[in-house]
Amino acid sequence: MRTYLVVIDETDEASVALRFASRRAMKTNSALHILALVESEGFVAWGGVQATLEEEAKNRAEALVSGAAGTLFDETGIRPSITVKQGKGPKVVREMMGEVDGLAALVLGAAAHGAPGPLVSHFANTEAGTLPCPVMVVPGSLTKEEIDRLS
Repeated sequence: MRTYLVVIDETDEASVALRFASRRAMKTNSALHILALVESEGFVAWGGVQATLEEEAKNRAEALVSGAAGTLFDETGIRPSITVKQGKGPKVVREMMGEVDGLAALVLGAAAHGAPGPLVSHFANTEAGTLPCPVMVVPGSLTKEEIDRLS
């Protein structure tokens, strides 16, 4: 089965990307895999503090993904696969691309203003020609109605 891999966080553009990916999956009878990234904290002198910060970030990511998956199921009937991983964004996404069966596309949201975001910049730049699937970059400025029409 074809699978859309969408990377989400707490940004507005991530919500736009998730809506687009879920609509594409629904209309093409495909699966959806949601990846939430937990960035590794920089070195903190006290290991206990660093572990606490990383655990809190992981808990926030898990809550975000669970909420998004519930909303998605209510709206589309799709029950997505969910992964929460810690590490550097591009590296973790690249690893996930190798793990997802039948990968149809990587779906990323671009910020509505300013720089598009680190993942879009990375995967739509020098990495683009080496990827195992297309990258769909969804503009963060799209409304729900525009997303529904385009997807």
